[in-house]
Amino acid sequence: MKTAPIPASSGYLIHVLFAIQLVSMGAMEMSGPFWPVHLQTLGASGQLLSFAGIAVYVGPMLGIVLTSAFWGRIGDRFGHKLMMIRALLGLALTQFALAFTNDVWVILVLRFMQGACAGYIAPAQAYSVSIEPVQRRARLFAYLQVSTNVGSLGGAVAGGLILDHASFFWINIAASLLCAACAAAAAFILPDVPVSRHTASAATGSPETEAGPWPTWRSPPILGLLGIIGILLLSRMLTQTPFALYVRSVFGASNWVVGLCYGLLALGFVVSASLWARYFEQKPMTDSLRKIAHVAIVCAALTAVAGITRNIVLFTAIHFAWGLLLGATTPVLMSLVSRAAGSQRQGYILGVAQSTAQFSSITGIAIGGWLSLGLQLQYTYFYVAVSYVMAFFLIVASYRKNPVLAHSGVAAER
Repeated sequence: MKTAPIPASSGYLIHVLFAIQLVSMGAMEMSGPFWPVHLQTLGASGQLLSFAGIAVYVGPMLGIVLTSAFWGRIGDRFGHKLMMIRALLGLALTQFALAFTNDVWVILVLRFMQGACAGYIAPAQAYSVSIEPVQRRARLFAYLQVSTNVGSLGGAVAGGLILDHASFFWINIAASLLCAACAAAAAFILPDVPVSRHTASAATGSPETEAGPWPTWRSPPILGLLGIIGILLLSRMLTQTPFALYVRSVFGASNWVVGLCYGLLALGFVVSASLWARYFEQKPMTDSLRKIAHVAIVCAALTAVAGITRNIVLFTAIHFAWGLLLGATTPVLMSLVSRAAGSQRQGYILGVAQSTAQFSSITGIAIGGWLSLGLQLQYTYFYVAVSYVMAFFLIVASYRKNPVLAHSGVAAER
């Protein structure tokens, strides 16, 4: 069985993947900011509203955590294009069902099923890896993550416009139709790219050739990289729950300023991700990790200053700078995981990485809410700074104490 050649039009296909991811993620974010409002209109109040307001966001993430590796295995066996179509149809069907649901508990179940049945990002990454040369992998992951961020920003605005002129029902219907259209685009535009199961790792000289055909997430350097992804995402998500309360209470800012600060973080990521990817794509793994450690310590310094300042202009500028630095973290680390995994198990390993990212985000949201709301809100950004310092030491320890982690990236690229 021969490895499928990379299509000559792979650049065009990557742009198609970008568009599909942008539209589908934007469709899902159309309802994102407004679920608590919708739950309240359905009669949820008090403790039920408090629980449901968290569960409606955590449910899909938990579904992804529990199923991403499973869907990744299926994709490795039957093709990642099929898994993309399956995920998009899952999003379309659950959004359609949500449009007609007025029971809070049914909504929470459907949101969990949405994450469990969908999980689009991991198969999209695995598919894109199969059609793009390894040398451009960091740039590829950055490009796809930019599409997610742009889609999220645009989707939230579109959802607000719909809600200003219609009911929440139409947000879900519009999202369902957009996801169905994306599934059709994936089915009819993207070609099938079969994955070699035996000769690919031999051709690339990946560790799979020597270690057997079933590398796992526990294999070095993948486990160490997943740990780094986890703590960096946890650090980032610590401000998610208390953010609006913090900005309002510390600066007395209006809602549009809160939204501006929040949006500038995402904007900084969008601006810098591709540039960071170009910077990292030719570097060996040990050098990349050293640079990411530097990024982590600068993030610690920035967030410490954010915790000290009482100047809203400086606070806003720090969020943009922080977003610029975040472009050097998750996309680059995901590309390192992909390179270390070899060519046979991309779906499975990237599924595990996606589960790790979602679990870390859930943990960061929960810890951030507990620390900031249960203790002292004004110390929120100091908690973030401490978390980044811990991330710095973890990264340094990873590449200094584990020679496999430090040098395996070069072998995987050959």
